[in-house]
Amino acid sequence: MATETNESGAEAQGTEMAAPEAQGAEAAHGAEGKGDSLAAIFDPMHQFEIKRFVELNFFGLDASFTNSSLMMVIGVTLVSVFLIGSMRGRALVPDRMQSMAELSYEFVANMVRENAGSEGMKFFPFIFTLFFYILAMNMLGMFPYAFTVTSHIIVTVALALVVFIGVTVIGIIKNGTKFIGLFVPSGVPIWLLPLLVPIEILSYLVRPFSLSVRLFANMMAGHTMLKVFAGFVIAMGAVGGWAPLLFMVAFTGLEILVAFLQAFVFAVLSCIYLNDALHPHH
Repeated sequence: MATETNESGAEAQGTEMAAPEAQGAEAAHGAEGKGDSLAAIFDPMHQFEIKRFVELNFFGLDASFTNSSLMMVIGVTLVSVFLIGSMRGRALVPDRMQSMAELSYEFVANMVRENAGSEGMKFFPFIFTLFFYILAMNMLGMFPYAFTVTSHIIVTVALALVVFIGVTVIGIIKNGTKFIGLFVPSGVPIWLLPLLVPIEILSYLVRPFSLSVRLFANMMAGHTMLKVFAGFVIAMGAVGGWAPLLFMVAFTGLEILVAFLQAFVFAVLSCIYLNDALHPHH
């Protein structure tokens, strides 16, 4: 019986000794979780992380539904609802929503006519879709906790390659071998052609890279700067955080302007490339 008492006492003592160890492990785990949350707050690159919501795999390819996919669906849905809903009535005296939709149409139509000519208007639906898709992705990224789709190079490269391959195919189909005239500047002496033709070809092949990097770099740099100054606001507190907070407000306005300008520049350059495909002699 004494043996049983000793064993019970040893078990109780062991339990008492294990309790502080368990509490210490829980405290360490809590501190680690708190450290991870603080790191997420102060890390400016954490906002660009891809998060899987629904994991999908087709023939070894990762086709998971992510936060990037969600923002794309939201952006396309909002633009579609705005355009379809505002033009449903088609009133002779338009209301505000219809006026906004008509102004958007005229804005992009004038852009295409000025940069690709009247012949480029047959490709107006593509340019209109491209402009509003990029604009929606850029603007949605300005909301807190939203994911900026165009801050990922893979997205901007895909858009740029669609434009590049599309205008190249259009140029070849429409002009045939005359499309090569795009790489031979008119009025240049023959002896300069061996030097200029490779430069023209290289500048043409670089187009998708410059088009994609411009959009990606501007959006990523702007959001990184906003996150850095947001970290300064939190770190400096109520006493010294006013200065970075005021800068954030001003920089947010600038970033909204940049979001619109980058969509505009992407669409304008696409129109210019389309004009080169339609009229290769320059």
